[in-house]
Amino acid sequence: MHKYIIMGPQGCGKGTQAKMLADAFDLVHISVGDIFRWNVQAHTKLAAKIKRIMAAGKLVDDEIVDQIVQNRLDEHDWNFGFILDGFPRNATQAEFFLESYDVDAVIHIDVPDDIVVARALARRKCAKCGLDYNLMHHRPETEGVCDVCGGELVTREDDTEQALRKRLHDYKTKTEPTLELFEGKELVIHVDGDGTMEQVQAQIREALNLPPA
Repeated sequence: MHKYIIMGPQGCGKGTQAKMLADAFDLVHISVGDIFRWNVQAHTKLAAKIKRIMAAGKLVDDEIVDQIVQNRLDEHDWNFGFILDGFPRNATQAEFFLESYDVDAVIHIDVPDDIVVARALARRKCAKCGLDYNLMHHRPETEGVCDVCGGELVTREDDTEQALRKRLHDYKTKTEPTLELFEGKELVIHVDGDGTMEQVQAQIREALNLPPA
């Protein structure tokens, strides 16, 4: 069983890398951001609050995030392991996680700020089926139209330059310091995220001693 956390600022490619690992090794990809967006789309009780916080580029309250992650992990559908994407975001969340779960490694993807912002601003999502695109490396055949279902490609509400800069600041001041906690337990591997998806994935697998693609 493999249990991983993947970290890095939004736009670094951690979601893509997590999905690639999950598909290759039968892991459950638990994306906190996707759970937030599902709540918004499903108009749950948390939806209005989450939507307001995300649109402002702020981080959702610790209590809400902790409960969402705990509820998801308590489903115990991760027979071969999981890769947790978007959590923890600060030291309090990290300590909460380590009290209840162990982890094999923390994957940290390093990418320069300007590249992070450019990548995030190029993101699009199908409003119908939810498929992700990025206009820098995964463009649809017809501009603005999903290749799979023909749905409209939209920009996420939280993908504005102002919100992105705010999230980068929060990441550097609140999330990145949690790496020290994981470093103390010798769990962190660092990879250079300024490359192709395949190059970054190869670095991750080599660092984790996993079979190459």
